[in-house]
Amino acid sequence: MERSMSMNYKEASRLIMSEVETALSQVDEDQVAALAEMITGSEKVFLVGVGRVLLSLQAFAKRLNHLGIPAFFVGEINEPALTPKDLLIVGSGSGESLFPVAIAKKAKGLGAKVVHIGSNPQSAMAPVADLLVRIPVQTKLGLPDELQSKQIMSSLFEQSLLLLGDAVALMIASEKNLDIKALWRHHANLE
Repeated sequence: MERSMSMNYKEASRLIMSEVETALSQVDEDQVAALAEMITGSEKVFLVGVGRVLLSLQAFAKRLNHLGIPAFFVGEINEPALTPKDLLIVGSGSGESLFPVAIAKKAKGLGAKVVHIGSNPQSAMAPVADLLVRIPVQTKLGLPDELQSKQIMSSLFEQSLLLLGDAVALMIASEKNLDIKALWRHHANLE
């Protein structure tokens, strides 16, 4: 059956890949290196975000656990206590989402380091974060220096966040000289 869509799959996938490549090329390598160092220098890593950002960060938390780095999503039933030896990673494109900002303030008050992965350097997260890893893409705020996207809402941020997490995991695995094949021992086996 032949369908007539105004944009076909190949056009849509090319657009997405092109936008993600442009977005990731605009991320500051020094910020990413600092994030990787903060992760490896922490006892535990906590992550927080909402909506589709939550999904991208959950994938990152899972991958960190595969690397042998204890990572927890805020609010999960197995979340341990946060200490000053720990790191909180906040994903929020706008940096204005109420729950992540409140959690970041609480973590800072408990003495932990806070990293914000987002697009808005002037956000409510700015005074709380020890590090901003900026993915300068379109957010709900529509700031003038954001990379514009033809995708739906903040899809480009969420996709870029997912791939940024995979890039950081690969950097950490390389730095620790981990045997990639041996990491399967950390993979879920009750599936």
